[in-house]
Amino acid sequence: MPEIEPGDPSIRALDGLHLWHAPMSSCSQRVRIVLAETGQSYESHLVALDKDEHASAAYQAIHPDGLVPALSDDGRLFIESIDIIAHLAAHEADLAGSGDPTLLQMADAAQADLKLCTHEFLFRSRPQPSAERAAAFQKTHQNATLRQFKRDMAEGFAPERLDAAVRRVDAGFRHLDELLSDGRTYLTGAVFTINDIAWMPNVHRFDLMGWPFARTPHLSDWFDRVSQRDSYQTALVEWEPEGTAEKFAAYTQKRRAEGTDIRAYGGLGE
Repeated sequence: MPEIEPGDPSIRALDGLHLWHAPMSSCSQRVRIVLAETGQSYESHLVALDKDEHASAAYQAIHPDGLVPALSDDGRLFIESIDIIAHLAAHEADLAGSGDPTLLQMADAAQADLKLCTHEFLFRSRPQPSAERAAAFQKTHQNATLRQFKRDMAEGFAPERLDAAVRRVDAGFRHLDELLSDGRTYLTGAVFTINDIAWMPNVHRFDLMGWPFARTPHLSDWFDRVSQRDSYQTALVEWEPEGTAEKFAAYTQKRRAEGTDIRAYGGLGE
């Protein structure tokens, strides 16, 4: 959905770029990286997911699914991260790229598995919401899929669901590794594009989970290259709350000692 009509009519009166985003949202990270790469200034509107601000009526009038990010460009409203980064890069021929469009589609499709794995293997380390707060979320958030996800999280994700997600992630990473095996610098060739940007937060996120990237050495080398870019530091790493990486690393080590970390699923330990 490249552009929608705002439920909040005041959006139409906004000038310039306005971004509603969250620090740890991988889709928000994509958008911030493009903004950093293109040098475009924007008005930042943080949405505190940990306080359920995305369940408020005010935010859902901006993004009807109650998700982040959302972008207003002179009053035009975009709510899908893949569409947003393509829109922001449209006037930068190299960054927009002309390579394989299926890489963006793959990155978009991969978000469901990234979300599932993030909540199980990273966010489960955080205190879970009280019964009162959980009930309030179920009452106020209009996204039925997200409400169900929250209920599933509280009950515990089925091992079969985690296995299937990890296998799909592994297949996706192996596909990228195969593309990079011909010696290309970036996913579609010699030029850094939004195809690379779409995948950078995903690889970063699974790295936090202790994903065995030794299985995909070409992808690992690619990530070493792209993570040297200033945009990776300023638009992704610096937005993570202080101590986040260390806390997640400690939780991953705890799960690994218990035999319940991500490597225990999807055949990664075979």
